[in-house]
Amino acid sequence: MGAIQVDPSATALRADPAEPARILRELSTFGPVLAVKLYRLALDPSPPVPILPCLDHEALLHEGVPPHIAAYVQDGSSGDIHELVFTPASSSIEVDAVSTWGEFSLESQSRLLAMLRQRFADYRTRVSRASWWRGDRRVAAACRAQVALRDVLIGTDVVRVKAGIERLQAIASLMEKQSRVASWGVRTVTGPMLAATGVIVYLALSALSLGLGEPTVAALQYLFIGLFGAWLVYYGVKAVQLTEMSNRVWKRTAEYNLILSERRRLGT
Repeated sequence: MGAIQVDPSATALRADPAEPARILRELSTFGPVLAVKLYRLALDPSPPVPILPCLDHEALLHEGVPPHIAAYVQDGSSGDIHELVFTPASSSIEVDAVSTWGEFSLESQSRLLAMLRQRFADYRTRVSRASWWRGDRRVAAACRAQVALRDVLIGTDVVRVKAGIERLQAIASLMEKQSRVASWGVRTVTGPMLAATGVIVYLALSALSLGLGEPTVAALQYLFIGLFGAWLVYYGVKAVQLTEMSNRVWKRTAEYNLILSERRRLGT
């Protein structure tokens, strides 16, 4: 979910304190609410479902994110699961199709959007799609391969779900370590490799200068060195991307653990 730079205190004053409860009541007409995530909002009274903080925004470096409420809701007619993020201050709804990847059909999503247009006519609705740049599909696939969101929310075999979460946490740690290795490699070898490549290319192409001409040789030298430098930059960017993906996988495991803890407390 994209961060909007606003004054949190101002948006909190604009938001109706009764709006989060109304949102959950309206969502329950579509199907049962399975879990709720809150950021700088309160629910009174609290519904008998897992309630946890919004880890995505609590972990940001800045605090300029408007208060919002997110909910996992199950389609009462098909059993599909969706996540929705409501920001009352800006009257906006985000249907997060990434966090529930593989848990819903397009038909169920269409029913959800129709319900939102009817029940929340004063809200603007958008559907977030998977980003190739952020590696959303890889994160979703890694999480789903170990433990399904459906099992975390409504599964009865808690021991098996907990084991899957522990495996996912181990994968997140390994991804983070691999990204460190790649970043260290880029930092330590970029300079020497660029220098060595430049010397080799310069000597090799200089030997061909009589046949190709000085302008052509110079252009080829710049081209080869530039391509090699671009490859090193790409490698470094992929290392940073892997670090960000490992953080999101780790946050997913933290969220899953909190949901399980809440389910145990509620006896569900």
